[in-house]
Amino acid sequence: MADKLKITLVKSTIGAIPKHRKTVEALGLKKLNKTVEMPDNASVRGMIHQVQHLVKVEEI
Repeated sequence: MADKLKITLVKSTIGAIPKHRKTVEALGLKKLNKTVEMPDNASVRGMIHQVQHLVKVEEI
């Protein structure tokens, strides 16, 4: 496993259910195509899995 993940919001949350919107915001993503770096741990991986249809993930 990598020590950090680069997460990019690639799809809008307008049509998403409220739980997914809150998850995306908790990841630090507010605007489309914004990228954040998060530590690679189980909690972040779980959040990514929940909204995998909205984000793109790269290991760095």
